[in-house]
Amino acid sequence: MEHIVIIGNGIAGVTAARHIRKLSDKKITIISAESDYFFSRTALMYVYMGHMKFEHTQPYENWFWKKNRIDLVKGFVEKVAHEQKKLFLKDGTTITYDQLIIATGSKPNKFGWPGQDLKGVQGLYHKQDLELLEKNAPNNKVCKRAVIVGGGLIGIEMAEMLRTREIPVTFLVREKSFWNGVLPSGESEMINEHILDHHIDLRLDTNLEEIIADENGHAKAIRTDKGDIIECTVVGLTAGVTPNINFLKDSGIELGRGVKVNRFLETNIPNIYAIGDCAEQHEAIGNRRPIEAVWYTGRMMGETLAQTICNNKTEYNPGHWFNSAKFFDIEYQTYGWVFSERSKKETELHFHWRHSKENICITIAYDAATKEFLGINTFGIRMRHEIFDRWLTAKKDVFYVMEYLKDANFDPEFYKSYENEIVVKFNSEFGTQIQPRKKSWKRIFSKA
Repeated sequence: MEHIVIIGNGIAGVTAARHIRKLSDKKITIISAESDYFFSRTALMYVYMGHMKFEHTQPYENWFWKKNRIDLVKGFVEKVAHEQKKLFLKDGTTITYDQLIIATGSKPNKFGWPGQDLKGVQGLYHKQDLELLEKNAPNNKVCKRAVIVGGGLIGIEMAEMLRTREIPVTFLVREKSFWNGVLPSGESEMINEHILDHHIDLRLDTNLEEIIADENGHAKAIRTDKGDIIECTVVGLTAGVTPNINFLKDSGIELGRGVKVNRFLETNIPNIYAIGDCAEQHEAIGNRRPIEAVWYTGRMMGETLAQTICNNKTEYNPGHWFNSAKFFDIEYQTYGWVFSERSKKETELHFHWRHSKENICITIAYDAATKEFLGINTFGIRMRHEIFDRWLTAKKDVFYVMEYLKDANFDPEFYKSYENEIVVKFNSEFGTQIQPRKKSWKRIFSKA
């Protein structure tokens, strides 16, 4: 029986395993050194915050794997010998395979900061990071202050986690405004304000220079490039992630920043594939980055590769970009492409609306010449993915989007509607007289 081995039990690897099982009777083995069972990585913060227990982050019962004939191996792969189709594990055991899927995810970036390996210094990505944070920052008596380095999504999650235990937090962000390499200025400024509202010491345009040790090899303070010394007992390194591929350096598998793959997620070695955070496209797909460390894309890669493994060779085609996140109390969604001022092309224009009192805003991107709708960011408003996906595919113009924006409202019965206010501002800027209206659901899904 053909043996499929998957290294990594994150969303990409487990999705591949589940779909291979749906399509075939092949023997499937998943190897992971992180945890016994698959869990939702995005839910780790809620365990620390007390909203759930770790076992609640596991979407499948423990018996699921045996019932579906998916073998689980707890271990760390040290070497891939593709000539023999054999894996060597740290404990001395070996596993042979017919087809190999590398889905080893990411690890937190370190940039050679003095003191980055001290006790009390950690990232927030793996289950072990959560356990370490519980040890390092159980309360505000043990952890008098934490410093978080890196202004991305993981950094703001960590800040929210620590603040729920009333631990003072200093947040070092190297950009002049939070995440302004991704977000347009109006959105970035709103998040700055929201971070400050949560009593966080936000230091913009500030870099970490050094982590200072005490006599026991534990972090006791940090020094910034502004010369400030900030006393702390925990330093969170959240300046992005990088593919977890060190064990592949002498494997013969082509590597860049990640494992190089083609559109079919194949490496340069026959019968070896890579998916998820660790996979790097030879050439980026459209506006996407060659490496996409995103939950949704990991899941889509797993589904796609399962088709190829089961003799229906399928090209990875992720479609229109979308993502979602949360900044403390503000939900964020993005569909299509809305670039920051630093990244956008001259042909991309923005319409921005922000609520006068609440932390709610949207930014719509459109083409300057054709007025084609390019994408939307929403903060504090839930919208329907499938509607924007259809409008992007149909290349609707920005006027159409504004006219039928109500169709995209996630659930107008239970959520406030802001479409009228948004369109009023749009009309004032464009000199139009658009009246927001709503199609019937039958027409939405047949013609939108």
